Amino acid sequence: MSKLEDAKKFLEAIGMPKQQQADVCCLALLTLANIGESDKWTEASNNWIRIHDIIQFAKNNYNVDYAENSRETIRKQAMHHFRRAAIIEDNGKATNSPNYRYRLTPESCALLQYINSDEWDEQINSFRNSHESLIEIYASKKKMQKMPVKINNQDFTFSAGAHNQLQKAIIEEFAPRFAPNSTCLYVGDTIEKDMVKNEEKLKSLGFEITLHDKMPDVVLYNEEKDWIYFIESVTSVGPMDPKRIDEITTMTKNVKAGKIYVTAFLDFKTYKKFADSLAWETEVWIADMPEHMIHLNGDKFMGPR
Repeated sequence: MSKLEDAKKFLEAIGMPKQQQADVCCLALLTLANIGESDKWTEASNNWIRIHDIIQFAKNNYNVDYAENSRETIRKQAMHHFRRAAIIEDNGKATNSPNYRYRLTPESCALLQYINSDEWDEQINSFRNSHESLIEIYASKKKMQKMPVKINNQDFTFSAGAHNQLQKAIIEEFAPRFAPNSTCLYVGDTIEKDMVKNEEKLKSLGFEITLHDKMPDVVLYNEEKDWIYFIESVTSVGPMDPKRIDEITTMTKNVKAGKIYVTAFLDFKTYKKFADSLAWETEVWIADMPEHMIHLNGDKFMGPR
């Protein structure tokens, strides 16, 4: 029996749906276990890997070519389902981080090592009996990595990562100080892209949003002053530079409310990396110094122009 057939047998035995027994899922499993066609299942391991590693492993070990743009397909068809079934875990980084990794859970790695052995039936029955509790354990572990945040008096959780840590600070620290009594019209999450998106209010304010538009990370609106705060949460890319201002201006050309552009940073060190690219007539907020703002022009304090 080929290793691909073995992998399918494993996924079927633990109860994965038919769609998650497809070749792409089997190859993802083989990559996670680092099992080539000539390797023994007793050698299965659970090192941390990326989606890119699955593409390379499939090509080098099984002569299967996946294009680089198939990464999202692999993530959705295989890794998301594996994660929910407690076959794998991730390292808690933001999904858009270059350091984001997956690995087999110790329990599933140990089970793989029994494939085609005399003890397989005993081990798979034991795994099945404990599988539901494993799912609960790993789901709780994942939940613990999330960050609770209250947005518009409703409870949400951000996934882990520096970018969402900063967005949480924007909602909880920046908004009460510098945008009091404002409503959050939009905020994304690194996993759930549109966590909050008040499309009705955005359209009533004159937004023209297409699928190609990238919303600012956080959009706040103060109805009393009729001010909109466009805030970019910057940990590695994406400050309010002149190009970004132009993009938002185009997206909001019919918006009559006053517009305030803010770049938020976690610390002064990160701010310094982007200081020379920030657009004039914008604001800077640094989470490490939450009570202060940097205003990039001296003729007036924060407010719409």
